[in-house]
Amino acid sequence: MIERTELGDLWILTLNRPAKANSVTRAMMEDLITHLEEANGVVEALVLTGAGKIFSAGADLDEAREGLTTDPIWEELSARIAALRCLTVAALNGTLAGGSFGMALACDIRLAVPEAKFFYPVLKMGYLPQPSDPHRMAALIGPSRTRMILMGGAKIEAEEALAWGLIDRIHPRDELMEAVKALAADACAAPQGHAARIKAMIPRVWSQG
Repeated sequence: MIERTELGDLWILTLNRPAKANSVTRAMMEDLITHLEEANGVVEALVLTGAGKIFSAGADLDEAREGLTTDPIWEELSARIAALRCLTVAALNGTLAGGSFGMALACDIRLAVPEAKFFYPVLKMGYLPQPSDPHRMAALIGPSRTRMILMGGAKIEAEEALAWGLIDRIHPRDELMEAVKALAADACAAPQGHAARIKAMIPRVWSQG
């Protein structure tokens, strides 16, 4: 259920489970981690996106009842994304919810379609967010707005997400992937590893300390 498209030095990984709102199973996350391992140090840009009109509704409901929401694999996945030695872009083709936030927050850049919505309903469900998610979110939008999402149950629409800094640009659906490819073009055209060297010079503004 993870589709990989290789366009030279650009790889696109697509959550391909649209009938289930691209809700994520443990097997899908294991598959994603395998693709990330194969990409690291090989590609110059990597894109995460979803099939259909939703990026991801979070954890698969059946597996959530069996404990997937608190599985450490979520944290492992976001850490693998954050550690990639290339430009990473989340192409948010629709709503992003729950634990799947970690994938997007770990990317270098986030683009979204106008109809995307963003929410992370851990409080009312009785779960804690994945450990690094509040830190990465607060680094982007500040502590108070992070509390609005994680503690206030706020559902943020794309324009507000852009104003807050949760996403970086909004593109019409039929232009999203072309915008992503244009954004990745310089990284792919540069000498091998050059994008990674520049990425390493940009400090991370979050920590778990």
